[in-house]
Amino acid sequence: MQRAIVLSIFLLLSTLTGFAQFNNFGFGEDGGGGGGFFGNGMSSSSENDTISATQIFSAKDYFRGLAHKDTIKMSWMFGGSLVLPGTAQIYNRDYWKLPIVYISIGGFAGTGGYFLSKYKKTGDPSHKTLSTIMFAGAALCYWGSVMDGVVNYESKLDPDPTRATQYTLLLPGQGQIYNKDYWHIPIWYTGLAVAGYAWNYNGKQYNRYRDLYNQASDPQGNYSGSVSVDNLKHYRDTYRRMRDYSILATAAVYLLQVIDANVFATMHGFEISDDLSVDVSPAIITPIGTPDLKQNITATGQNSFGLQLNLSF
Repeated sequence: MQRAIVLSIFLLLSTLTGFAQFNNFGFGEDGGGGGGFFGNGMSSSSENDTISATQIFSAKDYFRGLAHKDTIKMSWMFGGSLVLPGTAQIYNRDYWKLPIVYISIGGFAGTGGYFLSKYKKTGDPSHKTLSTIMFAGAALCYWGSVMDGVVNYESKLDPDPTRATQYTLLLPGQGQIYNKDYWHIPIWYTGLAVAGYAWNYNGKQYNRYRDLYNQASDPQGNYSGSVSVDNLKHYRDTYRRMRDYSILATAAVYLLQVIDANVFATMHGFEISDDLSVDVSPAIITPIGTPDLKQNITATGQNSFGLQLNLSF
């Protein structure tokens, strides 16, 4: 399990690093280099002259943006709202939403903590259920505050690759809806469903054989099954490995659909003519002079007939 989590984090960091490198080749939010998901955070021309395109974050420039003394890019606003909920609403000047964000998150989280303490004291499973519901409500409100910031950010690009990326990070498939690539959605959700099912199934089987192995290997256990201890250990290890692979597969599909949204939004402005044609015609081929190394001269041949291939797009 730990290996799968570490590999998933490594895969995520590798993907985000790839976004940064990809965007530095001129696919930024404002059409210049260094934009995109981890581009230069300031969009004013004067700041762009002094700030490196590879700069990931500057707290000074970020808070200047929150004070509306300059413009920050969506990637900085998104990251800031993940750490400090409500900052996206401040930047977007939606001040009236701040009480809603803080009261909803604080209210649900506080109520969840209250029922959790009651469960620890009484052991009543209903208190645990209520606590879980309240914490889920707090998480949903937190997610909604981040999504609201992305939706209301003003961008000159349509579609905006950064917005498409963040949409898909927050809700798989939403970036594809934003890009109007609707036929991508069933592909990614099928992949997530299959990987998620494998994760759940292998996890259950691992827990089952782990418990059976613990019973069978305990001298004072009450195991009465027909499967040997060695076989139980083999099944336990096999399903644990398959569960870890399923976790990696789920993370890979999730990251691939994020990349899909980013790339297709970036390439949206590249148009290819509908007149795609291949033309093959006879031609007279004039040979190119080839050097004769022995005599230090350039040998030439006679013209010959051949075919000429022209590709138009």
